[in-house]
Amino acid sequence: MGVIHILLLTLSLATLANAHNITDILSHFPEYSLFNSYLTQTKLDGEINSRETLTVLVLTNAAMSALAAKHPLSVIKKALSLHVLLDYFDAKKLHQISEGTTLSTTLYQTTGNAPGQIGSVNITDLKGGKVGFGSAAAAPGSALDATYTKEVKQIPYNISVLEISQPIIAPGVLTAPAPSASDMNLTAVLEKAGCKKFASLILSTGVLKVYQTAAGKGLTVFAPSDEAFKAPDVPDLSKLPNAELVSLLQYHALASYAPFGALKTTKAPMSTLATNSAGKYDLTVSTSGDQVTLKTGLDSSRVATTAIDAPPLCIFTVDSVLLPPELFSTSPAPAPGPATSPSPAPAGSAPSPAPVSAKAPSPFLSPPAPPTGSPAEGPGEAEKSTSDNAGGSVDAPALFKAVVTVSASAIISIFLSY
Repeated sequence: MGVIHILLLTLSLATLANAHNITDILSHFPEYSLFNSYLTQTKLDGEINSRETLTVLVLTNAAMSALAAKHPLSVIKKALSLHVLLDYFDAKKLHQISEGTTLSTTLYQTTGNAPGQIGSVNITDLKGGKVGFGSAAAAPGSALDATYTKEVKQIPYNISVLEISQPIIAPGVLTAPAPSASDMNLTAVLEKAGCKKFASLILSTGVLKVYQTAAGKGLTVFAPSDEAFKAPDVPDLSKLPNAELVSLLQYHALASYAPFGALKTTKAPMSTLATNSAGKYDLTVSTSGDQVTLKTGLDSSRVATTAIDAPPLCIFTVDSVLLPPELFSTSPAPAPGPATSPSPAPAGSAPSPAPVSAKAPSPFLSPPAPPTGSPAEGPGEAEKSTSDNAGGSVDAPALFKAVVTVSASAIISIFLSY
């Protein structure tokens, strides 16, 4: 039974890894289509899907339109982040809150841009069947205008979706000026994040203009810290031709908006600004818990911090310079050998014996060689002998498949015997 238990546990863990999909859940409820659309546009859906044990407070289309009509995408993302609680609440738990009130941390608190209690939500049982929601940073005694309406969907202790009457508003979140990606001073943001060397390089090579052009539609930058350029394995960039240096800097950016939550759920290789017909120049992502690592094929780097997340622009700092194999791979392609034609063996001569060191062919890959005819046989008899032998030879792939099938059957029988 031990082996079966291990197999069942493995299947259970695989199921939990993708326990919910918020956009799929909400797609069955057209009254939340606008809320669902903005989860996708802001990439909050990826962050929600990558976490376990949370509650999403959804808004109807009417309530969501009032919020969306007046604010840019970057502000809407902050507001919606306040509606994702990092705890599980269903109707029963809401009405059993200890002492009638509690504070819950939200997704906005995890961004590092929520000072004090701005990233937390006050949940209070108002009695009479009502539960109120409000910002924990609001002035004491402030009314909790958003109230619980109904349960929408629950996957117990993994995700709960609840409808509330109106948006939760935290002080300063909606009134803060929204940065414009195309007009933003990218070098200033990079320098403030400790990436002065990278900022200097994109400015001197003209790559900054490429970034600014892409930022209007979507841009994600992976900026190496100043310490990253001091690592011993970093090539001397001053010796690179300008075209290769430009490709290296473009390799550190994606032509799309990919915040941290979206990176965590990325499976396929990501094309970079350096990608062209001459090379893939892509990156792959590896995730372990809340840590995201970018892999190039030659090296890797941890995504360290989020310098700015203002849709459609996102800038991260990374611990290492990302080296694309297209520029820095040192393994040369094997040189082709000289094209020579084998000399025909003299008629009637016996084949040369195989060298002692020659490896015998695998019996599972090649059928046995047909026996050579005796000197007394004529050409017709020799051909007939060869043909007859070929007709009775063992089909190597079929034999290999049969061996694997028998082995698999034996293993399954052993498991079932437990």
